[in-house]
Amino acid sequence: MANLMSGQFLVLENPEALAIEAANRFVTLAGQIIAAQGRFSVALSGGSTPEAMYRLLAQAPLKDQVDWKNVYLFWGDERFVPPDDPDNMWRMAQETFLSYLPIPPTNIYPMPTTGVTPAAAARQYTQTLRQFFAPGPPRFDLILLGMGPDGHTASLFPGHPALTPPDEQLVAVVNHAPKPPPTRLTLTYHVINQAAKVIFLVTGSSKAQAVARVWGDDWDPIQCPAQGVNPRHGHLLWLLDQDAAAQSLVLNR
Repeated sequence: MANLMSGQFLVLENPEALAIEAANRFVTLAGQIIAAQGRFSVALSGGSTPEAMYRLLAQAPLKDQVDWKNVYLFWGDERFVPPDDPDNMWRMAQETFLSYLPIPPTNIYPMPTTGVTPAAAARQYTQTLRQFFAPGPPRFDLILLGMGPDGHTASLFPGHPALTPPDEQLVAVVNHAPKPPPTRLTLTYHVINQAAKVIFLVTGSSKAQAVARVWGDDWDPIQCPAQGVNPRHGHLLWLLDQDAAAQSLVLNR
């Protein structure tokens, strides 16, 4: 484990080791937070790396070590496609682990993607967040994030207007995303940087250049949105496999 600025990074041998580390951290943190405050709020991420972690959480022994009735699940972003679409991230989570857990359906808060416009869906999810976290601002106990080869995280893409939303906007609509599907919803930095803990899960050589940029000297979150994640009163952790960390001089010195 090493420190850099306000964040930390931990390099694991391979994607399997990273998934185990992430799942164990989820279980430990859930136990600590539920014991301290009675509930554990999490914003989930999509992608193959968290999917491996989710599958571990759906199995014994980890499945039996979490008080799921006091876990509340949200999403950091969602593709604006119906829940039965293969690209829908709620569907991935449902198929890989939610359907195997004793978690009350009322504890699960997917982003709405049917029967509303994207703008109305963003307003609805904003209201959901405000109601759940009232009377204070939305402050997740844990936000899980991935990162693309272009440095995007959640659905915050380089150069996109969603990177600089109006003050206090919690959920943004992403139109014309550079990767399909083109319309998405995403939490903004206003929410992400309020979290108590943010964990990036990043694997693979295709991410190595972006990781090197995040930890390099060129600070430009408009072009590398992952750099904009910096919890103001929380803790930031990057879990990387060796391939993802391979090009970073800071991580390898």
